[in-house]
Amino acid sequence: MANVTIWNEFIHERSDDACGVLCRKSYPKGIHAYLKKVLGASMQDAKFRAVSLDMPENGLPDKVLDSTDVLIWWGHMAHDKVPDALVDKIQRRVLAGMGLIVLHSGHMSKIFRRMLGTSGTLLWREIGEKERVWTADPSHPIAVGVPASFPIEHTEMYGEPFGLPDDAHVVFISWYAGGNVFRSGVTLQRGAGKVFYFAPGHETLPIYHDKNVQRVIANGIRWATPVNGVGPSPSCLHETEPTESVK
Repeated sequence: MANVTIWNEFIHERSDDACGVLCRKSYPKGIHAYLKKVLGASMQDAKFRAVSLDMPENGLPDKVLDSTDVLIWWGHMAHDKVPDALVDKIQRRVLAGMGLIVLHSGHMSKIFRRMLGTSGTLLWREIGEKERVWTADPSHPIAVGVPASFPIEHTEMYGEPFGLPDDAHVVFISWYAGGNVFRSGVTLQRGAGKVFYFAPGHETLPIYHDKNVQRVIANGIRWATPVNGVGPSPSCLHETEPTESVK
């Protein structure tokens, strides 16, 4: 059974401004708590916990991180508040086999850009336009049970150019009513770990209530779960015995 940790800044949902009111309307206890609830109800093969930036050790003490098979990351306005030392630990864990799923505005998080090795930048526009998500690779495990396309009626536009490395594999592509397109679902392999980025989502819009979006994330968890567990953190140099006689 996979141990899944959902990390969220949990800042928008507690603010007193208009954004905070809208956030609480869609996610009263936070995006992380909502995803834990709905994914936990549909995935009997996984155990979920929800953590946030304001918790001790930013929600990811060694005891939690070291027992996590898949880490889901949601960040937006506090990327700079995540300590570099924590990013280092997460990176080592991913390289050793832990899965990493980055959602929506997490494209600018420290950990995602670290794993990309590129800028992670993109174009954006927030006018509540329609998005249609197209399944670009229906043979991929993350696309199992996902329609050839599905609509999201009101969303924030993310558009090309998207600062991805050349080895990013495209599973989903989005089209927006304003004319833009975007590689909205991509996978990467980093060391022994699998990374999946999925753009559809928003702090004030109920996009995570969409059943197709939930299915994609659930499929992403199953795909990113390490088959043989997470190994020891890789080191730059280590001595090994020869497999053949050198005499």
